Amino acid sequence: MHRVWKDSSVESLRPFPGMQHLDVAGGTGDVAFRVLRAIRQAELGARSSSSSQGAAAEAAGPGSVVVCDINPEMLAEGKKKAAQASDLKVDAGLSRFADASFDSYTIAFGIRNVTDRDAALREAYRVLKPGGRFLCLEFSHVTQLGLKEIYDLYSFNVIPKIGGLVTRDEESYQYLVESIRKFPDQESFAQMIKTAGFRAVTFDNIMGGIVAQHSGFKL
Repeated sequence: MHRVWKDSSVESLRPFPGMQHLDVAGGTGDVAFRVLRAIRQAELGARSSSSSQGAAAEAAGPGSVVVCDINPEMLAEGKKKAAQASDLKVDAGLSRFADASFDSYTIAFGIRNVTDRDAALREAYRVLKPGGRFLCLEFSHVTQLGLKEIYDLYSFNVIPKIGGLVTRDEESYQYLVESIRKFPDQESFAQMIKTAGFRAVTFDNIMGGIVAQHSGFKL
């Protein structure tokens, strides 16, 4: 399901020719490669559709994607994949990026593990260009009646056990379930995004709120 959610998220991002994109907590490159492919497709389409669009695409130059992750293991994995694409770069920290560096910013299933989320959102706002878009995909709170009780039962009683059997690491899966419950609900997190300075903030529930996609613009 992760792949389906990420595909849908990148589609809603609407990558365009010359787009400069930052993917945070994305060391494995799952989202980054999707965005890069979409940028290349948009550039190819612009060059072949009309002379004016083609000229604009050429003037903008090729788009690129930067993956940012502080996890050494994820960063190493990202670097391996980045070797396959010259326009995919890997970095360890946001602080080295100048203000207004990127057209878009994604973080998929990563902000839940950030200690200071308010600071992370402010940093996302800082590195985005005016008009830039913030897009966050994260496990959230089930809102659909009937599903919440079933999901809670499955989460606390089944997921850790399966994790223990498959990876012999039940504790990590127990943390996963508990961290999801501690994460702010959709309305609360949307307000945090607004407080960071973003406007036109919205969220869409997926699968009854098991996952939510949050969006905001630097206007």
